[in-house]
Amino acid sequence: MSRVINTNSPQKRRNHHMRTIAEILRRLGQKPGVDDEVKDMVSEIVFCLRDIDATIAESVDAWEKRKYWKKADDFQEKWWWASQYAKSVEKLVRDDKWDDVPATMMKLFPHFADIEINKMMRDERDWLGSYEKLMAEPPKV
Repeated sequence: MSRVINTNSPQKRRNHHMRTIAEILRRLGQKPGVDDEVKDMVSEIVFCLRDIDATIAESVDAWEKRKYWKKADDFQEKWWWASQYAKSVEKLVRDDKWDDVPATMMKLFPHFADIEINKMMRDERDWLGSYEKLMAEPPKV
């Protein structure tokens, strides 16, 4: 029997979500006001940040099993912001505070500044319906 190799690693999923958020942030900067697409895009950011946080937990668990506690702690320290911003952006969406969203996105932007976007790879189908999906969930904040 041969080894099973998981090609969908936490790092690969994390990079995918980071790229998605970077593209959404760029598109949000071009929007003149809040419309249904903006609501969907901001809600998709919440889902991506949650998924990034989940990949961090996966990596930390794997390193702790190998007794790499220092590496796990450093990694967790580097990515603490994903969980915090997921909660704060979700709270803004749920409380309907769309005027506060640009300031929060500007605080989030430095975490994505090193992602170079030459061509947009995501389209509106990726976040279509995210607002309704988020609002249908019980609040996690």
